Amino acid sequence: MNVIKTEILDVYIIEPQVFGDNRGWFMESWSAKKMEEAGLHYSFVQDNQSFSALEGTLRGLHFQQGAAAQAKLVRCGKGAVLDVAVDLRKGSVSYKKWIGVELSAENKRQLLIPRGFAHGYLTLTDNVEFLYKADNNYSPEADRNIIWNDDEINISWGIENPILSNKDANAPKLCESDVDFIYEEKY
Repeated sequence: MNVIKTEILDVYIIEPQVFGDNRGWFMESWSAKKMEEAGLHYSFVQDNQSFSALEGTLRGLHFQQGAAAQAKLVRCGKGAVLDVAVDLRKGSVSYKKWIGVELSAENKRQLLIPRGFAHGYLTLTDNVEFLYKADNNYSPEADRNIIWNDDEINISWGIENPILSNKDANAPKLCESDVDFIYEEKY
């Protein structure tokens, strides 16, 4: 497993080791032992999977507020996405900064996103299956989002009119949200 530090504080690209032969391939998509050896300590409690039929579908930017916040390990099992994480932790050196990484069934890359981030993705192909682990259970009361094209964040999605849910199309701007994440330095 290759762990790649990104320019956004505490966000990592994970490249699993893939073993292939004439039959196909095998990989460990998650190993607590290997993550801990890399200094990344997460205990995931929930696996989620979504399907998007059409290229140009944008899901996000989502997060859970307060004690219900979630860290996520995300990957694309079929097709390809532009996966985006936005640091919402006040006091972080990367506050309001974002990273976009292409995740695909072909490259098998994963993105590790800690608590305190908004997350979203844009499908780059039709028939996308997206999978992720979360370290906290889903809480409808804590569910929040911010608008995908917030000019305060200025994400370069590469699309002007994505396919959106009503929830995502009507999300508030960051300055209108009740986000309350504070960066806590780890020693």
